[in-house]
Amino acid sequence: MSLYYKHNKFIATDELLINPHMGFTTFQRFNGDKLNTGLKWTEGFPIEYQDFNGCLKNESHPDTSMAYFRIYWKFLEPERGVYNWELIDRALETAQSRGQTLMLRIAPHGQELDANSVDVPGWYRALVGPEPNLPDDFWRTDPNNPLYADCFGKFIMELGKRYDGNPILDCIDFAVVGAWGEGGGSEKVSVGVMQSLFDAYLDAFVKTPLMALLASAEAVQYAKRKNRSVGWRADCLGDMSDNWCHMFAEYPQDIGRYGLHDAWKTAPVSFEVCWVVQHWMNMGWDIDYIIDQSLKWHITTFNAKSSPIPEEWMPNVERWLKRMGYRFALRFAGYPSEIRAGNNLPVRLWFENIGVAPIYYRYPLKLKLTDGIKTYEYESTSDITKWLPGDITFTENLSVPENAVPGEYKISLAILGREGDKPFIKLANGSRTADGWYEAGTVEIISSGN
Repeated sequence: MSLYYKHNKFIATDELLINPHMGFTTFQRFNGDKLNTGLKWTEGFPIEYQDFNGCLKNESHPDTSMAYFRIYWKFLEPERGVYNWELIDRALETAQSRGQTLMLRIAPHGQELDANSVDVPGWYRALVGPEPNLPDDFWRTDPNNPLYADCFGKFIMELGKRYDGNPILDCIDFAVVGAWGEGGGSEKVSVGVMQSLFDAYLDAFVKTPLMALLASAEAVQYAKRKNRSVGWRADCLGDMSDNWCHMFAEYPQDIGRYGLHDAWKTAPVSFEVCWVVQHWMNMGWDIDYIIDQSLKWHITTFNAKSSPIPEEWMPNVERWLKRMGYRFALRFAGYPSEIRAGNNLPVRLWFENIGVAPIYYRYPLKLKLTDGIKTYEYESTSDITKWLPGDITFTENLSVPENAVPGEYKISLAILGREGDKPFIKLANGSRTADGWYEAGTVEIISSGN
């Protein structure tokens, strides 16, 4: 083996990448749909599907790899033990057809004035009867009633039986109590009820990642005690109202109070816009401050409620997207200039994650040697879910077959999808070929008999 090593250096590109499991999400919509108008948004009700013209571009909104669907319990269990799974099935199918995965939250109820349209299922209302004078404004039903944990918990278990591990289901944004499932009044719920519902999610979803709202952040700690990782999300990113506001008075304190500083290392952090982004501009709030705080908190996904992004702020949003979640760049590849067939080819690699979080889904990193006719593929031993922000260095030893035809071979690499056959995740590198692989260099294979 030659003692001369090739050292190939790579400069990370500034290209805007749309990668799986990160970035902006559509909300109650999919890529290519028309956005909400003005300062409005919809949630909790079955999706009103739009005619699709075949174009996946989103006007005045970033392209995305994720759709977010939030629906009230009443629509999925219209009768006790009878489930309307078609609503979720269609959302999953549509997301897949638009190049997206689906984030899902099933909210127990809403809060709007029309109580019937946002209430718990009618059959559950009949069980518990009217509930006047509830102790919290965010409640339409009392979660301390033993029937609540029993009935809502059973629904969660059935949801998991059907969907846990579905490759299009990106994650479950789990709801426990309160309007929209946002956890309002959690401090008034008994520990037994909260843990019963936490267990329902943890038992039902073993393969699909889970996230809990900051208002239910005890779930993150509870899951950790059970050796499970649960991410967290917050529903009012950007609120910089005078006096009390989420960006100053709540989120920094909650992250510290609940010990969530390191939760991002093993499970995703997600935010939802407070009102809509146009409202931020109307109020004169500093978008760069909001962006930088979210990056400090290791944001992976952001729900802008399928509302337009002000044109003036698109450059700010693009800067955000280039840091949000993971962003992998190949920086260096070193290897011998030639290798004898039948030996191992050591390839030293340096990647850099220039995003603010890892990826939370394990996909195979593969390398290949090809002379244009014959190709040899190798799966890396490196686990990309462990690629935290910063440097990732390791060596792969590629076993060159003894009967390999002598000649020059290209060394290429790619992160493939779950099926392990096609490149799936884009790197921040300009050496991507037409088939989605990235060229790392060339090596001369010499005959095993020389």
